Amino acid sequence: MLISLRIENFALIDHLDLELSPGLNVFTGETGAGKSIILDALDAALGGKIDRRVIRTGSKRAILEATFELNEILAEWLANQEIDPVDGSLVVCSREITISQDSLRTRSRLNGILVNRKIMDQLRDRLVEITAQGQTMQMGNSNLQREWLDLYGGLPLLQRREAVTIAYQKAQKATAALENRRKSEQQRLQRIDLLEYQVQELDAANIDDPQELEQLKQESQRLSHVVELQHQSYQLYQALYQNEADAPAAADLLGEAENMLNDMVSYDSTLQPVLEMINDALAQVVEAGRQVSSYGEQLEADPHRLQEVEERIQELKQICRKYGPSLEEAVTYYHNIQTELKELKDGGESLEALQQAHQKAQQQLVKNCSELTLQRRAAAAKLETNLVGELKPLAMEKVQFQVPITPTNPTATGVDQITFCFSPNAGEPLQPLSSIASGGEMSRFLLALKACFSQVEGSGTLVFDEIDVGVSGRVAGAISEKLHQLSRQHQVLCVTHQPIVAAMADYHFRVSKQVIEETQDVSLNSELQGVRTIVRVIGLDNNERREELAQLASGRSVQEAIAFAESLLTQAASKRQKNFTTPVSSSGGE
Repeated sequence: MLISLRIENFALIDHLDLELSPGLNVFTGETGAGKSIILDALDAALGGKIDRRVIRTGSKRAILEATFELNEILAEWLANQEIDPVDGSLVVCSREITISQDSLRTRSRLNGILVNRKIMDQLRDRLVEITAQGQTMQMGNSNLQREWLDLYGGLPLLQRREAVTIAYQKAQKATAALENRRKSEQQRLQRIDLLEYQVQELDAANIDDPQELEQLKQESQRLSHVVELQHQSYQLYQALYQNEADAPAAADLLGEAENMLNDMVSYDSTLQPVLEMINDALAQVVEAGRQVSSYGEQLEADPHRLQEVEERIQELKQICRKYGPSLEEAVTYYHNIQTELKELKDGGESLEALQQAHQKAQQQLVKNCSELTLQRRAAAAKLETNLVGELKPLAMEKVQFQVPITPTNPTATGVDQITFCFSPNAGEPLQPLSSIASGGEMSRFLLALKACFSQVEGSGTLVFDEIDVGVSGRVAGAISEKLHQLSRQHQVLCVTHQPIVAAMADYHFRVSKQVIEETQDVSLNSELQGVRTIVRVIGLDNNERREELAQLASGRSVQEAIAFAESLLTQAASKRQKNFTTPVSSSGGE
């Protein structure tokens, strides 16, 4: 149940703290007074769609906060979201909307905790149900009618529909697998032939080492320059260790330096580190000379090996051109096609196995769809009876309503085409709901439908926005009684222009526009300075209700209108008392 609604800087509302109560809460006011703004704010607080225009002119931020009283279902849901209730029994839904020059940002919170749109959508369905006359435009949609019937069928039907959805997805997957296998068999065989040829070629090339080509190139360079390497090795050896010319070798010079430093250290020990560096350098030069000498002695010209290396390099370059461009990539490709070839030859599931899986999936889908159809037929029969029972008190004594269910192609929602067929008048044939033109008849149908749903849904807040537009006084009276009956199981919020409906309210609010002086807000444009229009909402006492009902009935507070308003209130009080002493019908009829 909605306990309070706080609104700041939303549309024409600067600030509003609205306290609400159980039962039938009615909002009245002149056309354009801003009644629907209250409901729009509630919708926005629960994550509804918004745009930049919802923020009050001259403001950059709007704040909406709706506080609800918890029931067992909500408390369990909050616990699953790991959100603690406020004061042990409340859930506070808040939304902050801010605008800048080029952006609109919103943040939603539950009990102070930031939450995403998905969480708000889940909670919204558990808190309120908003019904507007504009919904009658959608009532002829067969998909919506199917959704209504399934919701009316309750949890067992919804669970069966979920089973149908799963079975349909499995059947679709099995069909796709079978068709793909049939279409790809020829391609598979062609691919096997190609891969077998490539694997055979790469097997013969023996390309297990990705670094082989680089190593062979280095070996080729060495074998091609043996004479140069031998000559340079000999020259390097002489320069490092033993020079046959008159010039001393590096080792000789370092030896002389070592002798000189030995003498110097005997006089100054601070040169000891330098001596050690020379010692190390001499040892490294001597070792380098020996290794260069050994390298030169081992070098041998090998024309045969050079030819082998060159041939292998050409072979690997050819492999790279076909499967590379690098040898490493060619090796990777080789390993990949080996795996692919094995999988293709294994063949996955055989065609026969896929056919069996497809047949099994189709059989399961048919079974689930058949069971879903039976459950829908049972729900349809119950809805037909209950809806007629709800419509007859709404000045539709001769109404007929049926829900034909005809077979159609399988989908994720079953094999049923659902059509709501309706005849409001005696002697008129049943027609699809989309063919009914009267807004008043559609409004009553929608109200009766909500009354039926109230029997299978838990307690919550039902919102009706001008559901009674376009109906006569007699019909309005019937609608008012139906709304009050609904308010015995649900909190009901209703925007209305009908005095008969407003008279049945347990709590009556008047919505009006006021023009105020507002000169302190320097952020406003100069042309807006000084005068602003705001929406105000006040709760009415009995005297104020008479005045308001008289205004609704005649547009002026003449004595006759006041007397009419008093009679409406007296009749409404009697009807409310009757409703409270009469048990609520489980079938929805009277």
